[in-house]
Amino acid sequence: MGREQWKKILVGSAGNMVEWFDWFVYASFATYFAGAFFPDGNPTAQLMNTAGIFAVGFFMRPVGGWLLGRVGDRKGRKAALTLTVTLMSASAVLIAIAPTYAVAGYGGAVVLLVARLLQGLSVGGEYAASATYLTEASDPKRRGFASSFQYVSMTAGQIVGLGLLIVLQRTLSDDALHGWGWRIPFVIGALGAAIIFYLRRNMLETEVYEESADADATVGGDDKGTMKALWAHRREAFLVVALTMGGTVAYYTYTTYLTKYLSNSAGLSKETATLVSFCALVVFACIQPLAGALSDRIGRRPLLITFAVGSTFLTVPIMTLLQHAGSFWPALGLSLLALVVVTGYTSINACVKAELFPTGIRALGVALPYALANALFGGTAEYVALWFKDGGIESGFYWYVAGCAAVSLIVYLTMRETRDIDLGRVQRAGAAQEQPA
Repeated sequence: MGREQWKKILVGSAGNMVEWFDWFVYASFATYFAGAFFPDGNPTAQLMNTAGIFAVGFFMRPVGGWLLGRVGDRKGRKAALTLTVTLMSASAVLIAIAPTYAVAGYGGAVVLLVARLLQGLSVGGEYAASATYLTEASDPKRRGFASSFQYVSMTAGQIVGLGLLIVLQRTLSDDALHGWGWRIPFVIGALGAAIIFYLRRNMLETEVYEESADADATVGGDDKGTMKALWAHRREAFLVVALTMGGTVAYYTYTTYLTKYLSNSAGLSKETATLVSFCALVVFACIQPLAGALSDRIGRRPLLITFAVGSTFLTVPIMTLLQHAGSFWPALGLSLLALVVVTGYTSINACVKAELFPTGIRALGVALPYALANALFGGTAEYVALWFKDGGIESGFYWYVAGCAAVSLIVYLTMRETRDIDLGRVQRAGAAQEQPA
């Protein structure tokens, strides 16, 4: 890939990292601020309250997917990416200054809820804008490799969040972390978003989108980014929901929920659980480009099928063994095994979805069905896990994750290969048909 392509990928990835840092530090620091916004009581109940607010943020993602997907298709990927990071910065500021239960009663929880709604709106558009931008900005023969940086940057955001948590755990007392230290990452997130806003204001638009705009001058582009255009591609939209189902549940299980699971169910200390997650995610981020590059050689379906088979049959034994891991190294080994399996989905899902749609509906086509799938399955994964635990049947969650992967496996086995699809095919074909003889 050329220098300009790398520049687009790096700027897009840096912004994505800050977006997901802000999104994930909520989950990473939840064990410290859960008691700040709700009355004293059962720690699991407090976590369920904060997890419920975490899930509510996901239900704003379809709205963000529709709104920002429309902006991305009609105004450009750059415009959508700039707007998403602005919303995320505002939400981080709100969480940083939210009053506690002792100061404002449930008023602090309301502020927290509003902030999560803004985050859901932002991330609902960020995924699609980032996925389409990274896919369109890359060499056609290296789209899998380039788009894998979406999950590299997403995971990097979580790694930075966990790294900050580790530093704070070693420099602040437990009382200080519970009292005010948990606000620090949200202040940092707001500052980082402001920097990325500047970078994105000066980023380059993708050539694929610019070519589609030229074609629209000939064939008309009134339907770009509309629900009418999406309905014309409803089969692809339903396909996005189905192929996302298993992957998003598995991803959130082994990333955002893992630290809580290791400390709340496996009996590891918070510090050890955080270190396990941090080390596993570093390796996970490093192998994303390798798997993405592999998909450029052998296709997307083999990796998706490998993920689904592994997740269907290995989730129950991995989660069961994790519960009895007892120490750092066994927990790390099992976590790495799970994340290697999940890599078959995460490394290429961005480009697979983008490759299903023409340019004029690509951002909305990826954003809305993906956000719906995340609202139903990804955002609720942690809450469902805690619900099973609170009901005394925690193993039921393991089977739930495996079942979601099994549904996606059926989709992967029947879908077409997308590796060699020409992203600009619809616009060029349409323009050619409309040219006078």
